[in-house]
Amino acid sequence: MSKDRFVAHLDLDAFFCAVEVLKDPGLKGKPIVVGGRPEQRGVVAAASYPARKYGIHSAMPMAEAVRRCSDLIIISHGFKSYKTYSRIIMGVIRSEAEIIQQVGIDEAFFELTDQIDHWDDGITIAKRIKQKISRDVGLAASIGISTNKMIAKIGSDFEKPDGFTVVRPGDELKFLAPLTVQKISGIGKQTTKRLNEMSIHKVLDLRNTPEKTLMDRFGKHGIQMSRWSNAIDKRSLTEERETKSISQERTFSSDIHHESPLLEKLESMSEKVAQQLAKEETKARTVTVKIRYADFRTITRQQSFQVGIQTKEEIFQIATKLFRKYWDHTHPLRLLGVGVSGLTDKESQLVLDF
Repeated sequence: MSKDRFVAHLDLDAFFCAVEVLKDPGLKGKPIVVGGRPEQRGVVAAASYPARKYGIHSAMPMAEAVRRCSDLIIISHGFKSYKTYSRIIMGVIRSEAEIIQQVGIDEAFFELTDQIDHWDDGITIAKRIKQKISRDVGLAASIGISTNKMIAKIGSDFEKPDGFTVVRPGDELKFLAPLTVQKISGIGKQTTKRLNEMSIHKVLDLRNTPEKTLMDRFGKHGIQMSRWSNAIDKRSLTEERETKSISQERTFSSDIHHESPLLEKLESMSEKVAQQLAKEETKARTVTVKIRYADFRTITRQQSFQVGIQTKEEIFQIATKLFRKYWDHTHPLRLLGVGVSGLTDKESQLVLDF
């Protein structure tokens, strides 16, 4: 009989704002945001939970945030301190877990499967990690625990802030069933809309839909969604101490001949890449576009700059230029991708956007 995996996902709650409160305890309980000034067309990079009660969220224009909350406190980035606290937190996790995969400045997976004899031993270790972070660092973290990465990540968001959600072996299907399909990482807004049009709203609805139906509608992604709905996720944890690049790509269920839908997908992917750059608090000096034709012929083209970029508009503009220059319009595409590299975490550059 195979041993049940023990996988956890830890997510620091309102991390940037929480660090600012540590630096200035007088901010505790107040609506604060980290980001740029409204008069400089700044945007919200992070919002405290009191600020979120006003409907304020990351990526919102700062002017709109101020309209929603006149008492809003705006703080410029303290990037060096965020990096410092991130390293401390990851050190706490590494002190207890042999396998860890950091996936952002404020989140990481860790696996205890081979360290424990009994599943509950892992819960004890995870609680100890959470307590150490709270007691020794002064930050709150939410942890989700289950038998795979997908459910662990859903769990960490389940009882925020300061949550601790455990989905035991055998309880995975029951846990997933009532959730909306968009709770599954990998099912975005557009896919959710298409699923809803098929009367698929909950994960249970997705599970009860024949895999062939999903495959016919969504291609390989339909097969993957069927597996997710059945709590199947065999991905292992890979050590990622330092992000070298960020990318998105889409394989289409049917080959695409026309520019308009391709540009729509390119824009969507550029937005996702930009969101990850913002979350990582970094900029990129190189943009790469990947094009794969129906005959599997693949080309990649890139453009580099001396000054780092971070916004969706910048990435999409460069990606569009590369795409239009190198796409052979006489051949349909089966895959399109956009990525950034040459990442830099210099605070002086980051502040320029705000």
